Amino acid sequence: MALSYHSQQLPLTRNAYREIRLILGDQLNASHSWYKDDDEGRVLYVMMEMRQETDYVVHHRQKILAFFAAMRAFADALGTLHDVFYLRLDSDENQHDLSANLTWLLELTGVKKLSYQEPDEYRLESQLAQMDLPTSVQRSCVSSEHFITQRDDLVRYFPQLDSADDKSGKGLLMETFYRQIRKQTGYLMDNGKPIGGKWNFDSENRKSLSNQQSIPEPLLFKNDVCHIDTTLKNMKIRTIGNCNPSELLWPISRRQSRELLEHFIRYCLPNFGRYQDALSERGWSLFHARISFSLNIKMLSPQEVIERVIRAYEKNPDTINIAQVEGFVRQILGWREYVRLIYWHFMPDYKQTNYFNHNRKLPHYYWTGDTKMRCMQQSIRQSLDYAYAHHIQRLMVTGNFALLTGVSPDEVNAWYLGIYIDAIEWVELPNTHGMSQFADGGILASKPYVSSGNYIHKMGDHCRNCHYDIKAKTGDNSCPFNSLYWHYIDRNLAVFEGNPRMSMIINQWQQRAPDDRAAVLKQANIWLLDLNAL
Repeated sequence: MALSYHSQQLPLTRNAYREIRLILGDQLNASHSWYKDDDEGRVLYVMMEMRQETDYVVHHRQKILAFFAAMRAFADALGTLHDVFYLRLDSDENQHDLSANLTWLLELTGVKKLSYQEPDEYRLESQLAQMDLPTSVQRSCVSSEHFITQRDDLVRYFPQLDSADDKSGKGLLMETFYRQIRKQTGYLMDNGKPIGGKWNFDSENRKSLSNQQSIPEPLLFKNDVCHIDTTLKNMKIRTIGNCNPSELLWPISRRQSRELLEHFIRYCLPNFGRYQDALSERGWSLFHARISFSLNIKMLSPQEVIERVIRAYEKNPDTINIAQVEGFVRQILGWREYVRLIYWHFMPDYKQTNYFNHNRKLPHYYWTGDTKMRCMQQSIRQSLDYAYAHHIQRLMVTGNFALLTGVSPDEVNAWYLGIYIDAIEWVELPNTHGMSQFADGGILASKPYVSSGNYIHKMGDHCRNCHYDIKAKTGDNSCPFNSLYWHYIDRNLAVFEGNPRMSMIINQWQQRAPDDRAAVLKQANIWLLDLNAL
């Protein structure tokens, strides 16, 4: 039977249930084995909207609305088959703390067993593991049945980590993991060899977008979530970003998620890899799938996504080539699984690292987009409008600028975790803290991902309409990325001395005339004195 969202109307009677099964907001996996057997109706499934989750960072409004809408849709569907207790944000009984709410429910129902799926976030894992339960209540933790790897599998792929003497994480490469998991799963493999003769087609997938190349219209949903938005207003939930709650564009059900996947395969996949790094003001979605939100809250599984894309390639090899498919599969099978393993192996210390000791505050325009730097303006305003930016916008524009200017990793992490709809800490933290900010000192990436304005100019069209001159290295109208890049290199020469991947750029800097270096550093210091003025 489907139970009401309003907890005070629920017919919860003592000793009616044998077990409570907790479903977190990012565990909307309708295929979980839990739902095949619930002990003849004596299981109560529990879902909660809590300020604990809305307030730990300032989230994009679309993110909170999409999470709650998807959770409610899942509860509705599950409630047609099982008993579901759904605690709304504005329910009188809601204590807005996971442990407190569960304790209250256990006392109310007299249930003797609390079960939950493995949380993907360390903070929730700790909260549930440390929760004081009555001695009469059994605790059970099961797999979320979503990922291809287990969260403690990093040692399996990198046995050297099993040594008590090696805690640095040096020598880890995603490519090493990726090749192993390709062999393990058989995806894009033929008799033990990679299809196409290469493991990685990244060199073919770095094209900028020409004006002649047409761009598909993104599939946008029109989910009416005004009722949830009203609750957020009434409860004064602080958010960032823009939103039309009568037409929320993101998928909030498995059906919509699969529809978005099919749209990607039909209209975007043939050019996905080719233009996955492109920056363009002609569109915000370009050829990207935008299914990460659906994946991360488990409305889609990585296996079904990979297998559906591979089937499309096998059926249409003349339309979809191997480079496009491999680039996409690498993101799901390789990168997504790998960052999760990094997260769980190195937490909680991972989050505290600050390799460069950066401590600046984020400039104000990260919250408004009001900056004269065109690439930053466009990337941030897009993020505020859609709760979305693709990986190069995140890595090589907003992330690049934060790293060059020495912003505190904690500041950067909180911004990325809040503003993007797909940001859950297990995936956001390694990508931001490690890949973007190199704050982990090289556990995730073998070198910092930084660039001058030249890379941004090469990959996109922002520079043509910018207040600053991409060709100028110094002067009031010079592109700030240019001098800030070399300032970053110069101040970290000693740090990079032993990194072979940085040797070429260091040599280039050191071979420049002393007067030239001095002028560039002087210009960078002018920018750094007042980043908010840029």
